[in-house]
Amino acid sequence: MNVTFGCPQCEQTVSAPVPPGVDAVACSACQSRVAIPRGAFEGAGLRRCLVCPSSDLYVRKDFPQRLGVTLVVLGFAASCVAWHYHEIFLTFGILFATALADVLLYVLCGEALQCYRCGAMYRDVPGIEDHAPFSLDVHERHRQQAARGA
Repeated sequence: MNVTFGCPQCEQTVSAPVPPGVDAVACSACQSRVAIPRGAFEGAGLRRCLVCPSSDLYVRKDFPQRLGVTLVVLGFAASCVAWHYHEIFLTFGILFATALADVLLYVLCGEALQCYRCGAMYRDVPGIEDHAPFSLDVHERHRQQAARGA
């Protein structure tokens, strides 16, 4: 399993492997260690966040969002150029090709587990199918708690 999280000490985003049986995750930027809470692992699966005390995790696509947005923006810009030269079929061809490439990228990407509270993302997690997809109710509850400073 691999975790990407914001270090509570130095606030740098770091990625670290989490081998089975480890008791803490180390930050590669400041060398601080984040202790893994008891009950985080149940069997082979992850039951709670390793970085914060939250047990609310959700499944999401491990989609490179910057790449997806860049692809869409470039497709839109290229279609605008084709539209300017009155190449209507080329314009729509570029738009459809861009949409197809974006969908293929989405389909080919795997899934990851993310924490609602701190945003830590877990890749290659065994037992990921036991977790639910994103819930707006749970997200809103955590957003309200963060706004109140709780």
